Amino acid sequence: MKPPRFDYVRATSTEEAIEVLAEHGDDARVLAGGQSLVAMLNMRLVAPEVIVDISRVPELATITRTEDAIEVGAAVTQAATERFEGLAAHLPLLARALPFVGHYQTRARGTVCGSLAHADPSSELPLCLAALDGEVVLRSSRGTRIMAAADFQHDVLTTACEPDEMIVAVRFPLHVPGDGCAFTEFGIRHGDFAIVAVAVLANAERVRVGVGGCSDRPHVTEFPLLDGDALSERLNALAWSLPFDDDHHAGARYRRDLVRILGRQAVEAAMRCPRRTH
Repeated sequence: MKPPRFDYVRATSTEEAIEVLAEHGDDARVLAGGQSLVAMLNMRLVAPEVIVDISRVPELATITRTEDAIEVGAAVTQAATERFEGLAAHLPLLARALPFVGHYQTRARGTVCGSLAHADPSSELPLCLAALDGEVVLRSSRGTRIMAAADFQHDVLTTACEPDEMIVAVRFPLHVPGDGCAFTEFGIRHGDFAIVAVAVLANAERVRVGVGGCSDRPHVTEFPLLDGDALSERLNALAWSLPFDDDHHAGARYRRDLVRILGRQAVEAAMRCPRRTH
């Protein structure tokens, strides 16, 4: 299929992109990597009057380390993030998750912020942001606002981003030296969206478990360090608490089994991580 007709604006600055969004609102869409938007255009799932291309806006194509976070601009590709020097040390969870995101060819075009904007509940990057309790930076002609990951994704393909707003960056909190982390998922093929994905952060007292593919958004929970039967019982309770449904990919019972199996693998892997500083 071919996309519907639209006007195309290649923005040269963030301000220019925001001006277009302020003028057109719901009738405009932002294009960064296009891995989600182009497919939706071709299937006529969206029909904007204006496409605002931000892929060549210099100030949006940077990755910056701040005192407590890694900030990834809206035009930064997933592949560029994967190659970021020090990613494994400063954001090991993201470093473990990125190879599961599509294929290298799609990561070379797809952006980190674009995946968050698309808000597929089976996508790896929204799950990582939720597990890390990161932040999304939004900007419009009305100003800038910063939203916690838990408040940003509302539903399937639905976020808190207003029609005249755009994501300009996402902030992933820096890894705490000595803590552990793990990421794993199961999909039909490598590069497909996960049927179930699990992200885990662990410290000396607690584990934080994020599950993707379970409902309309990633689900995150915390509980004390457990092992043996106690861990199995806690993961079983987690599996039954999630609102799984049967679909053409897998049944609810199968997904609950995956939460138990992958959850245990990820928790144990995170707890085995060497307790050392980077």
